[in-house]
Amino acid sequence: MRQLLYRRIMAMAAALLLLVAVGAWGENAMQEDAAAPIAVLSQLGSRGQEVRSIQSKLKSLGFYSGAVDGIYGTGTQRAVRAFQKSVGLTADGIAGQKTLLYLGLGGSSSASTGGYSSNDLTLLAKLIAAEARGESYTGQVAVGAVVLNRVAHASFPDTIAGVIYQRGAFSCVNDSNWNVAPNATSRKAAQDAMNGWDPSGGAIYYYNPAKTTNAFMWSRPIIVVIGNHRFCK
Repeated sequence: MRQLLYRRIMAMAAALLLLVAVGAWGENAMQEDAAAPIAVLSQLGSRGQEVRSIQSKLKSLGFYSGAVDGIYGTGTQRAVRAFQKSVGLTADGIAGQKTLLYLGLGGSSSASTGGYSSNDLTLLAKLIAAEARGESYTGQVAVGAVVLNRVAHASFPDTIAGVIYQRGAFSCVNDSNWNVAPNATSRKAAQDAMNGWDPSGGAIYYYNPAKTTNAFMWSRPIIVVIGNHRFCK
């Protein structure tokens, strides 16, 4: 009788331990699930503030002409596709993380230097890598400074993404140079430009005389020549 009672007590204790272990595992699993990042993207049918931001940015870049209403309709989808195609992304019409990054909207929004975001830094470094590859470090900073000078100038868009993606502004966004990944040097050059270093002397234009026949560019008053680039007013 005592042996039977002992076996029952041991079985109940084992069952209790099992329940405690299962409960702890379930709590840990829920905590891990809660901590896991959720990939958020906007696509046809989406609604909300992120869609408004996308529409507003596309409108400022000349890709979208509809209402900024926060509704991801076919017009927004077409505009996203056109933007993606213009910068060499897969033109699927879905505003995923990479598309948002190229628009200057995705990723971390924490401030970096000079009041710009980490996305701005990455985008500016990408332009420097594409436009000033092979130039001296000073020449790379100068190219970044021209972009920032345009942001501050009334005749140009007031964001880094707006300046870089303005139609006809930088040919590199439409050719193979745009696929060049920014390295540590171009990122440092972008950061130095954001910190206020302007070797261009306040230029809002630059060109390589060996590569352009554009009459407007040749007509601009030259401020300084750095490497292969003439920096102009």
